[in-house]
Amino acid sequence: MLLLCAATWSPTSRAQTPPASPSPTPVYKEVVDEVGRTVRIPQPVQRIVSLAPSLTETIYALGLQDRLVGDTDYCDYPPDAQKKNKVGGAINPSLEQVVALRPDVVLVTKGLNLIETVNALDNLGISSYGTDPHTVQEIISSTERLAEVLGVPEAGATLGADLERHLAELQQRLNGLPPRRVLFIVWSDPLISVGKGTFIADAMRLAGATSIVDSAQDWPHMSLEEVVRLQPEFLVFAASHSDSAQNDFDVLAERPGWRGLDAVRNRRFAVISDAVNRTAPRIVSAIEDLARQLHPEAFAAHPDDEKEKKIPPPAQPQLSLRVLDSSNGIPPHLEVCACAL
Repeated sequence: MLLLCAATWSPTSRAQTPPASPSPTPVYKEVVDEVGRTVRIPQPVQRIVSLAPSLTETIYALGLQDRLVGDTDYCDYPPDAQKKNKVGGAINPSLEQVVALRPDVVLVTKGLNLIETVNALDNLGISSYGTDPHTVQEIISSTERLAEVLGVPEAGATLGADLERHLAELQQRLNGLPPRRVLFIVWSDPLISVGKGTFIADAMRLAGATSIVDSAQDWPHMSLEEVVRLQPEFLVFAASHSDSAQNDFDVLAERPGWRGLDAVRNRRFAVISDAVNRTAPRIVSAIEDLARQLHPEAFAAHPDDEKEKKIPPPAQPQLSLRVLDSSNGIPPHLEVCACAL
């Protein structure tokens, strides 16, 4: 009787407590980033940490801001980005804070982030994807590639096509106009400009300008005497707001040697959004803004033909001629550094 009862209970007991099903195996997508690294990224990507202001801007431009769970202290555009969880600076982010955010992927860029940060993320088992654009066209293609990695290729294609259209329309306006010879002032004391191989120099070219600086260095130091000899037609600055631009230019004009420039005496200067300092889609707005200031004749015949733009408008510029205080000689407001990913 006992054996019979045991025989009838056991099957019932096993039926009530089925064996636990194994946890689903995570799905990964293997991609090659823009630095040439083969990385495995969890799918789908739902949690993103950005370690560069340009990448934060790009995430917003792609409409993925709800997936952005953290960014750096310097990610300030659009304003909503300032509300995200902060993980410190781009050069020295807090890995503990990054880990706490449980990201599927951390976005980095070769021109700003350190290889030590990437290696540390690898050791922690956190996937990272690196970007490395050097021209405006590469910024657009980088945006499209990032959209594919993050699972929204259609958004990337739409945004890329819109940026291309704006640039094509701008080139039609500027067709036949001689480029303005300009000096782009990254920093005024010491005087730092941009080299011919930078994305900023490429942006100026698309705006109908050519730099008087013919240097292979990305951020060459210039002597004021040499600038006076070359006599740029315009001085170009990038800043955040326009309220004090007039006063700041007046301060510059009173400095010894600057009055030797025709551009200073004739007050020929352009102040554009600091979007031109970042390898993000918003740079196209800065290019259009600069073109309008350098070549107003190209837009005078079409005062009412503004079209609705998907490109975020540049912030109103504010010029601030501060003295450089940086150990590596590179202005801290620029999204550049001498590191290599």
